[in-house]
Amino acid sequence: MNNPAFQHTHYLVRKKIFKLLGDAFHIYDSMGSVLFYSKLKAFKLKEDIRLYTGEDMRTEVLSIRARSILDFSTAYDVVDSQTGELTGTLKRKGLKSLIRDSWIIMDAQGRDVGTIEEDSTALALIRRFLLNLLPQSFTGTVNGQVAFQFRRHFNPFVLRMELDFSPDTQGLLDRRLGIAAGILLSAVEGRQE
Repeated sequence: MNNPAFQHTHYLVRKKIFKLLGDAFHIYDSMGSVLFYSKLKAFKLKEDIRLYTGEDMRTEVLSIRARSILDFSTAYDVVDSQTGELTGTLKRKGLKSLIRDSWIIMDAQGRDVGTIEEDSTALALIRRFLLNLLPQSFTGTVNGQVAFQFRRHFNPFVLRMELDFSPDTQGLLDRRLGIAAGILLSAVEGRQE
């Protein structure tokens, strides 16, 4: 992983809510420069998210592909588009995620190495059944240690999620996999609200 855009500790994922067909995400560094861009096609049965270095979509850097069609607990393989290397897999914990969003982080060999959990069950229930104005927060752990914190900000017109990898001082998580997690949480989990 030689791309310096994957070396930052803080990112901001931004998605416009009112887009007619599909979703578009911009990923910024802490200085506000666009590092990545992703445009999702509408009406896809099987998720296939591509991450590019810019809106021109000439240089693809990551591919996030669902293994199955419309499966509530599907796995998403994250592949480095430059090398073809599988960097890891993110798998949603199906029924458990109905109450509180929960994901498994797997390494390139398919071993469970970590989890992503929504901040609290009580807040998750309030968001789902009473009021989705409360922003979500997620904590990611790898090998039992906190590796990142993601926090969504409430805005009715633009979804914004901060990705903070500063807790990962030992480099436990491949940053490409972490950014893919941020995009998935913004795209997949964002649809249920």
